[in-house]
Amino acid sequence: MPTNNYPKLHNATWPGVVGKGPDSEPPIAFDTMLQLTANAEVNGVKFDGVDLGLFGPHIDLATFTDDDTKRLADKLKGFKLNVGSLVAPIWGGPAMGSKEERATFVDMVRKSCEFGKRLSELGVRSYGVVRIDSASSPEKWAADPVGNTKLIAQTFREACDVAADFGEKLAAEGEICWGGMHSWKAMLNTLEMVDRPNIGFQADMAHTLLYTMGYNSPEDRILPKNFDWQDRNTLEEALKTLTKALRPWTIDFHVAQNDGSVFGSGSHDKTGRHCQATDPNGKLDIVHDAGYWLRDENGNLTKAFKHICWDGCMFPNEVMNRQQTWNDILATMIKVRDAHGWSE
Repeated sequence: MPTNNYPKLHNATWPGVVGKGPDSEPPIAFDTMLQLTANAEVNGVKFDGVDLGLFGPHIDLATFTDDDTKRLADKLKGFKLNVGSLVAPIWGGPAMGSKEERATFVDMVRKSCEFGKRLSELGVRSYGVVRIDSASSPEKWAADPVGNTKLIAQTFREACDVAADFGEKLAAEGEICWGGMHSWKAMLNTLEMVDRPNIGFQADMAHTLLYTMGYNSPEDRILPKNFDWQDRNTLEEALKTLTKALRPWTIDFHVAQNDGSVFGSGSHDKTGRHCQATDPNGKLDIVHDAGYWLRDENGNLTKAFKHICWDGCMFPNEVMNRQQTWNDILATMIKVRDAHGWSE
C-alpha cells in the first residue's frame, strides 16, 4: 500500500454539467457522478472526496435549502466522500461589468462561502478554496485591457474581503476563455493588482499547457511557433518558466491531460481540451509534469494545498458513464501522490 496520504485525491462533479445542455449532450445526474467517484478503486485505494460546482442542475444555490444541505452532507458521508473546493456561480455578474453586475458577482461569492461554512459545520469539508473567474470574455476585456483589469481587480478585492469573513481563500482559474486571466502574464497582472492575502491561482494542467502556447495571447507564448511536440526538453523548459511565475500563487490544483488543442461544447467557450488520463495523444507526462506545480524549483514539496482534483470537463457522456474511465483517472492520481505527496 502507498505510504503517502496527502494530498487527498478528489474528483470534480461539475463535468456532469459543464459543456452539456440542449445543443450538446444532457447533463449527468449529480448522484451518478458521486456513485462513479465512490465506486472507483485501484488496489484498495479510493477517491477521498469531490469538488463541487455550485450551479444547476446539481446544486442551485438559489433554491438550495438548509435541509437540502443537510441531506447532501448525509449523502456524502454515505459515499465516504469529503468536499474540497467549491466553484462559485458568478457568471450572472461579470467581474468587469456594471456596478450592479459586480455586486451580483460578490454576492454569489458570499453565498458560496456561506454554503462552504455550512458543509464544514456538518462535518464534510475541512479544506479547499472557492474558485472564481472573471466571467468575462477575452474579446470584451481586450476592448480596454487596463480599465477592465482594474475593474476585475476591484471586484475580486471586494469578493476577497467577503471571503475573509468566512476564513476562505479565492482561487482565480487560469483558463484561456476568461478575460484578464487568458494568458499567464495577464493572470499574474490581475493577481498582483488584487493585492489581497486570500487570493490565489487555480492551476489546471490542461489549461495551463495552452498558456505556454499563447492561445488568445500570442505575444505571451513561451513555446516557439510550430513547436515540435517530440522536443521534450523545450516543453520542460517552458513548463519551468510558467510554473516559476505562477506556482507561488497556486492554492488549488487540477491534474489533467491535454492534446495541445482547444475545445468547447454546449454553452462553454473553447478552452484547453481535457483528455482522458490514458489518451495516447496527450502532450503531458502527467505524473512528471504535475511535479512542476507540486514542488518548488529545488524539488522540495510545497504542500500548498491539502488536496488535488481531476477535472474532466466536456468528456462525452458515453466516456463519463464508464466506470473504467474513473478507475484510470484514479490510478493516475495515485501515481501523482506517490511521486509528489507526503504523509501526515
